[in-house]
Amino acid sequence: MFGRGGTAVEVIGDKALALPPLDLELARGLIGRTRVSRVLKAYRDVPAADVDAVALLLVKLAQLAADLPELRELDLNPVLADQNGLIAVDARIAVAPVEAARRGPPGHPRFAIRAYPKEWERHAELRDGTKILVRPVRPEDEPLYPPFLAAVTQQDLRLRFFAPVKEFGHTFIARFTQIDYARAMAFIAIEESSGNMLGVVRLHADANYERGEYAILVRSDLKGRGLGYLLMQMIIDYARAEGLKVIEGQVLAENTAMLAMCREFGFDIAADLGDPDACIVKLAISNQRADVSAHRPAL
Repeated sequence: MFGRGGTAVEVIGDKALALPPLDLELARGLIGRTRVSRVLKAYRDVPAADVDAVALLLVKLAQLAADLPELRELDLNPVLADQNGLIAVDARIAVAPVEAARRGPPGHPRFAIRAYPKEWERHAELRDGTKILVRPVRPEDEPLYPPFLAAVTQQDLRLRFFAPVKEFGHTFIARFTQIDYARAMAFIAIEESSGNMLGVVRLHADANYERGEYAILVRSDLKGRGLGYLLMQMIIDYARAEGLKVIEGQVLAENTAMLAMCREFGFDIAADLGDPDACIVKLAISNQRADVSAHRPAL
């Protein structure tokens, strides 16, 4: 039940279903499939309700279900929405212990797909004192990519993608922001003071979930501040926690900064037999944290 302008509007037989986890894009689509979405729009002298606040509520409820597997039912009724936001007047929550046999990966033992892994959010500081947040990528991060990629030189883009890249449309960026957390991970670094994206590291596991292929891209003007090393360490820690056995990647032989970082982390480096201009780098994941010197080459 939603309230508008002090009047409760009950929607009977109106429902839309979606599997958690949700992001803002999925939540807005879910709202759009209901008749109540028309009630939330502006009419006469009543301004439109804050639909983004409703979408955010749905995302947070989905995340609550991910974080608390003991949660079985949650009913908010009514929820009052207007242009200033929303408020849940009443709530009913049902919880029950999780059966031992059903326990799986932390936070989402019953989900058909893996939820946003909030436990991998990290606050850090670069060598120059810049405070950053490193967290898993989300679909709604797409607007962060164009200004980030615009701050990367064509040479650095070629070293990352092995070819010149000039167009960064929705289809191109969606491949990097819409991922399956059960099979892949991408950590993006965001400057806390500005909200700007500074770098990203990706890892994609093979079908057997034993090996993962990585890639890193850092804004060109930030080289030498330790961001590349921080992202590499974080993706290694993630691979170790996930039980992967090997991290590997293909690096152009001219990308000496990346190869130097790989040596620091203990990667084995060999010529790529299929490409004379590239190298294959591999790191066997152990239970020991990589010991990386504080005196590192610029990246």
